[in-house]
Amino acid sequence: MAIYRRFIKGGVPEYLARHYWWAYLWDRSLWFFDHQPVINAILFGQYEKLLRKTLHHVDARSGARLLQLTCVYGKLTPALFRNADNEVHLCDVASGQLALAHRKTQGIARRIHLSRMNAETLAYASDAFDQIILFFLFHELPAEARQRVYDEMARVLKPGGSVLITEYAATPQHHPLYRFPLTRWILGTLEPFLPGFWQEDVTAKLDEALHKQGKRLAGAPHEEHCFGGFYRVMRFEIAAD
Repeated sequence: MAIYRRFIKGGVPEYLARHYWWAYLWDRSLWFFDHQPVINAILFGQYEKLLRKTLHHVDARSGARLLQLTCVYGKLTPALFRNADNEVHLCDVASGQLALAHRKTQGIARRIHLSRMNAETLAYASDAFDQIILFFLFHELPAEARQRVYDEMARVLKPGGSVLITEYAATPQHHPLYRFPLTRWILGTLEPFLPGFWQEDVTAKLDEALHKQGKRLAGAPHEEHCFGGFYRVMRFEIAAD
């Protein structure tokens, strides 16, 4: 039996277990990958810069309700509470990831709400959040799963809210890591859904999902690039009407 099948339990999607058991579901990976030097190496030394750019766009208004879609290794989750005095909801389908997030936020437990659920089928009420934060999630989802996440984001986001996405940029045709066949092959092997995400128009996908909910974008997103255009931070504002 393939090793990944032992991780398909408790609602864990098949694609997550098949392609990422070694990164997110194996108990030893939870310890290994949550070290800052490891995370920084995975992001080619760009973690701190991407974290700063992301935190700069977090909704810091008093009373704003934030939703972080899936746990992430590193300092993002605890940093959200230092950046703003807000209520933060965090969901993930993997119980081990939620336990790790709980350990890192015990001192501020009253302001964080951890829930075990799949980002493709959120149990939150419609129009529940002022901001949704995704930190390197989309490139790890197959296209059909990404579409369901777009739809759920559009549903639970309030008019006048925002979406904050930190991710790989569009196909980096001129970047050395993409132009060199070996590194492009390594990236595509470790991240099997990244080549498809490189081709995806995130703005169009989000706008389409919002229209299904009777909502719309309030203009073009604010977009910042990093590492020669290899990564990007995008903030989308949702029209208030």
